Amino acid sequence: MNSEGVLRAESILPDDADNALLVGRVWSDAQGGPCPVLISDGRVLDLSSIAPTMSGLLELDDLGAVLRHSTSFPDLGPLQDFLSGDAGKVLAPIDLQAIKAAGVTFADSMLERVIEEQAKGDPRRAQDIRAKLAPVLGDSLRGLVAGSEQAAAVKTLLQDMGLWSQYLEVGIGPDAEIFTKAQPMSSVGCGDLVGIHPISQWNNPEPEVVLVLRSDGTILGASLGNDVNLRDVEGRSALLLGKAKDNNASCSIGPFIRLFDESFTMEDLRRVRVGLRVEGEDGFEMTGESPMEAISRSPESLASQLRNRNHQYPDGAVLFLGTMFAPVKDRRGAGQGFTHEIGDRVEISTAKLGRLVNRVERTDQCPEWTFGVGSLIRNLARRGLLGKV
Repeated sequence: MNSEGVLRAESILPDDADNALLVGRVWSDAQGGPCPVLISDGRVLDLSSIAPTMSGLLELDDLGAVLRHSTSFPDLGPLQDFLSGDAGKVLAPIDLQAIKAAGVTFADSMLERVIEEQAKGDPRRAQDIRAKLAPVLGDSLRGLVAGSEQAAAVKTLLQDMGLWSQYLEVGIGPDAEIFTKAQPMSSVGCGDLVGIHPISQWNNPEPEVVLVLRSDGTILGASLGNDVNLRDVEGRSALLLGKAKDNNASCSIGPFIRLFDESFTMEDLRRVRVGLRVEGEDGFEMTGESPMEAISRSPESLASQLRNRNHQYPDGAVLFLGTMFAPVKDRRGAGQGFTHEIGDRVEISTAKLGRLVNRVERTDQCPEWTFGVGSLIRNLARRGLLGKV
């Protein structure tokens, strides 16, 4: 950001942006609504002529070839003008897609979920429980392949020790935890406020890779996401997952979707390291890193548990892959671990996908979500684009 708090275009793009096939959404003041766009040479190119929604755009055959070889897309201006608000704003890079998430997919996050469960949402108890469980669970879980015979043997061992948990069941058992993170059209984008429910006193960002799936289940590419989590709410009861996860402005995705091509493949995605930086107005700083190589289930396996013959998504879907990073650095006092404060700047980054930046606010102080599917349809109709959907 510059001295006025405006993000710089070069700071949010992938390190190899010149080779990256980046698509997303902006609100264009000139066009009077949201537009699917291609980011090319720092410019924002309007793709509404070939598909007025991101959902429709990602269904196109040979999309990469279409984007690489077309020079006819209208130029909406420099990306910087959308970050500064002069031409509109950057939106989350999805619209009609289902927004799903996989939980407890890394060993460290499995341990922290068990701690939340044991602490019953009380951060003051977490340190003592962590000290007791970490030597057993930490050593037992690392390197396990979920659903394997070895995982089944560990399950039996932990059950005998009285340490089994519903979080370990979905973490190393045959069935992944797949849940609805937020409603279509409700995600915020890079530069927006991200919300923490005012009832929560123990919460954290969850930096994650977000898979992008076409309706037939094909994985097209990836983005970054912040699956904001209320640790005290979910810790009281796993049945409060919806209240802990699906709140105003509590799902951030962006800055853009990077499509797979010769410069970015699934193998590249497996090797990314997702960085997290939190900077508070109180001078607090915290950093961490989540290597995708440590995930206990492959992205393809998680995608197959999301979309299959038993469950379809005709408008496509995105899938948060989970996080390894569960922050424990004390903030409000010794033994109380990390929690957000209003005004925190949260940056989630990786070289291949860029940087997703948000500031923390209370959910009841973030702008209300008012532009849903109905609003989108009316907007496209007014602009003469509805027939292209």
